[in-house]
Amino acid sequence: MPLITILPEGKTVDAAPGTSLLQAILTAGVNLLHKCEGKAECGSCHLFVQEGRKSVSKVQRLENEKLDSIPGVGSKSRLACQTLLGEEPVTVELLGFASGA
Repeated sequence: MPLITILPEGKTVDAAPGTSLLQAILTAGVNLLHKCEGKAECGSCHLFVQEGRKSVSKVQRLENEKLDSIPGVGSKSRLACQTLLGEEPVTVELLGFASGA
């Protein structure tokens, strides 16, 4: 199982390959905004994949279209709801999140 490191909190969680980053982050107890419940409609789960970008799923059309409409998007930008984990460890940086308990 790949290990996901969540910045800036520094929390880590193991998740099965094929799990979305959103689900892995929520499992770690971090309350990442996700207003559209994972449909790539709102962009609220925008984050940066700092390490392990080659291990996650490729950007698909729906995600790419939503990222094009979000300010501050860069080459490391992904939507947590659309990004599926591969076999390797991943480090993500959350943008504008509410900390979990």
